[in-house]
Amino acid sequence: MNKWQMQEAKARLSEVVKCAESDGPLYISVHGKSTAVVVSQSQFDLLISNGKGLIEFMRDSPLYGAEDIQFERDSSLIRGVS
Repeated sequence: MNKWQMQEAKARLSEVVKCAESDGPLYISVHGKSTAVVVSQSQFDLLISNGKGLIEFMRDSPLYGAEDIQFERDSSLIRGVS
C-alpha cells in the first residue's frame, strides 16, 4: 500500500500518476488521515464496468414485479424526544 502526503503528491503529481498505473492504488493523506485514492484508468474502468445504473440493477432482480412480497413493520411506539 502506497501512501503519500498531500503536499508531496501535489509536488510530484506526474510520479503519483505513474505509480498508480504501475503499482496500484495510492492513498493520499492530509494531516495523517487518508482522504483520497488515486487509481489508474484501467482500474477505474474495472470498478465501473457493469455499466448499469440503479434502475437497471433493480429491474434485473428476480423479485422485480413480484406483488406477493410481505414486509414486516415495527409496530412499537415512537420514542419521545425532549
